[in-house]
Amino acid sequence: MVQKKKEKKTMNVKKGVEPPGAIHPDALQKFKKHRKRILEAEDYIKGISSGDRTLLSQAITIIESSNPAHQELARDIIRGCLPYSGKSIRIGITGVPGVGKSSFIEALGTRITSAGKRLAVLAIDPSSERSGGSILGDKTRMEDLSSDPDAFIRPSPSSGTLGGVARKTRESVILCEACGFEVLFIETVGVGQSETAVHSMVDFFLLLMLAGAGDELQGIKRGIMEMADVIAITKSDGNNRQKAERAVREYKNALHLFPPSESGWTPDVLTCSALKGEGLDEIWDTIEKYLLFTRDNGFFDGNRSRQARYWMYEFINDSLRSDFYTQTGIKKQLQILEAEVLSGDKSSFHAAMEILEMYRRGNASI
Repeated sequence: MVQKKKEKKTMNVKKGVEPPGAIHPDALQKFKKHRKRILEAEDYIKGISSGDRTLLSQAITIIESSNPAHQELARDIIRGCLPYSGKSIRIGITGVPGVGKSSFIEALGTRITSAGKRLAVLAIDPSSERSGGSILGDKTRMEDLSSDPDAFIRPSPSSGTLGGVARKTRESVILCEACGFEVLFIETVGVGQSETAVHSMVDFFLLLMLAGAGDELQGIKRGIMEMADVIAITKSDGNNRQKAERAVREYKNALHLFPPSESGWTPDVLTCSALKGEGLDEIWDTIEKYLLFTRDNGFFDGNRSRQARYWMYEFINDSLRSDFYTQTGIKKQLQILEAEVLSGDKSSFHAAMEILEMYRRGNASI
């Protein structure tokens, strides 16, 4: 008797892996408890001062929050971290759009971390005036630096703040310093509005410029150039090298027309290429020379004190503005007054005086 052969199948389906069982109830309970646990200010202060970057990120998020409960917690965190701050070098970096700020920061930043220093980058991204949205793409543009264990990159939306400076950047600086970062970069949206806010929170102000874009001084306001401690012509490589050298001469001639800086420092104009890694060491050496110069003549400490005073008044102004517009009575009366102004029944001046008088009398919460 001939045994019938088994028919071959063109495809054999193997039994799949058994799906894992449900997560153990105890483990799930612990996970949910940990995830929802609200840390106290002391927990953040202790973690930040010991170098915990995760808690640093969470604390900055709390600082940027507009939630009243978060604002109270943020004040406690800042107060606790303040004694650990003030030991870093604060460098403001700005420039025209397309100048290559992110490439420059990554190239210079990797040199700084390679030298054994810890670097924090507070990158201010533009916010949409219409939707409030923000690109927040600096981490993707700084691939090497974002994976560097000695670097911390924090993109924050500018939220429409004048000059592209996030409203809470000053407080973020304090937390980063308390976390042990020795060098801080504050990257702004770019030239076009006012860079005064950045200048008032840094020790050194670096202006990045392009060469060969027509009029070398076009689009640069005199006030921004007066604030610059160094102007760096970026992308100075290949065919751009000669254009960059010409731009150096033109900028130096322009700087001679400005009055001497308050620090006594004479601003310089340098060239660099983030792509080729050229000129970066010279820029960093110039920054160190500036810091030594201003520490010796007393400007460094005096400037830090003046900045602290400036931000005290800025916080007062910001708090008063926030308190005014969040009052229930103010909100209701503003709608009425706005309609009267639009209809022409009341002048803008009288409407403003009326609402301010209401606020002074303390009737704003009605």
